[in-house]
This record gives sequence, structure tokens and C-alpha cells, in this order.
Amino acid sequence: MTVSQRSIRAVMLLTVLAMIVSLMPACAQRADGDTARLSGRVVLHTGARKSHRPAIVVWLTEIGKGYPTAAPAPGHFQLVQKDRMFKPHLLVVPVGSVVSFPNDDPFFHNVFSLFNGRRFDLGLYEAGSSREVKFSREGVSYIFCNIHPQMSAVVIALATPLYAVADSTGAFSINSVPPGNFDLHVWIEGTPQPDLDRLNRRVPIASGQSSNIVINASGAYRPVRNHLNLYGKPYPSVSRPPY
Repeated sequence: MTVSQRSIRAVMLLTVLAMIVSLMPACAQRADGDTARLSGRVVLHTGARKSHRPAIVVWLTEIGKGYPTAAPAPGHFQLVQKDRMFKPHLLVVPVGSVVSFPNDDPFFHNVFSLFNGRRFDLGLYEAGSSREVKFSREGVSYIFCNIHPQMSAVVIALATPLYAVADSTGAFSINSVPPGNFDLHVWIEGTPQPDLDRLNRRVPIASGQSSNIVINASGAYRPVRNHLNLYGKPYPSVSRPPY
């Protein structure tokens, strides 16, 4: 191959690369245009007063082939113990994320969870210290303190970025949903899993077309009952905990 031929070949290659680069934004724009928004509302029974509405999370999992939804990258989160409360009360995290439980109270705490999302007991630890838990699989973990029965929190680990936390009216919106068929999952705090399973449904998403649905959970929601301690027994009936 002569010098002239190599030069021509190099120019052609650069031209092709330039065309590919110039088309990339257009391709990305077309992909964004294909996505849709799924909005809706989870309706509870009339006895669920606004001031006592439970936390609600809705998420989508893809069925079969289509536009594969990439799992979100794990991160590092915090559930702070302060004023005998967990702050925030609800955390939705990607699977594989680590959650720290710093003790910002001037007394001891004992954080635990006996639920299938992630079972653990962090033991008794003092003010100013912290513990960590890795949520390595999907699931819902109810978090409590073995000393203070009023303390509760929830960590939901998901393998999909397609989720939403409903507002105080039960309304939610999931953006950037690719076209395909999805299973819609609903979690309502304090509701038994069999009742939640009956709320799941198949949701088809058309390219670029937003949808709106209403989920009637009036027969599913039940008020949160008093939970048991780490040992499966009622908390001691004392006016004030020792810590």
C-alpha cells in the first residue's frame, strides 16, 4: 500500500468515526423519546387519616425481553438515631448498598431486623459510635431498636431504578420507563405480604406514551401493630427505658 493509499484510508476512517459521533446524540434522543411516565394513586380506606397515612413505595420489574433496565449502582446511606427516632423513617436503596446506623443520642441503642430483606442484630452500642449493614439482596427490612419500642424504620433494597415513593395522598410517578411489559409491585407499611401480593399487576408500557392507573388498596391496608423485641417478646412495660 502506497503512502497516498494509506492517507486516503485514514481520511475515510476518520470520516466514518465523525459520522458515528455525530449520530450519537440523535440516538440518545430517540431512546429518551421512547420512554414513558407511569403515574397513579394508591387509594386507602377512609379510616386512614391523612396524618396517619402509611409510607407507600411502588416499583416496576421488567418481564421478558425488551429494553433491559440497568440495575442502579450501590451506594452508602445513613439511618441516624436521634431523639429516640430513626431519621429518615424510610430508605429505598439499590441492592448491594451499605447503610450506616450512627448513634447521635447520648445513650445506648440496639438496632435489629428480623425480616427477610436483611436479618441482623447490631448489638448494644454507645453514643457517638456507628454500625454498618450491607443490603445484598432485594427485600423489605423493618428496623427497630431493642431498647426503645417507639423507634422504627424501613429499608427497601431494589434492583431496579424504576420506583417511586408516594406522597401523602398516595400519588406517585415513575419517569423514564422504557417500553415493554412490567410487573407493578406495591408496598404499604404495616400491610401483610399476602395482601400486598394481591395488589401486584401486569402493566404494559407503550413507546413514548404515558399511563395513569389507580390501585385500590382499601381492603389491604391495616394499621401498624405493636412490634415485638429482638427475642420475639413484648417490650417491658416500663414508663421509661433504662437508656
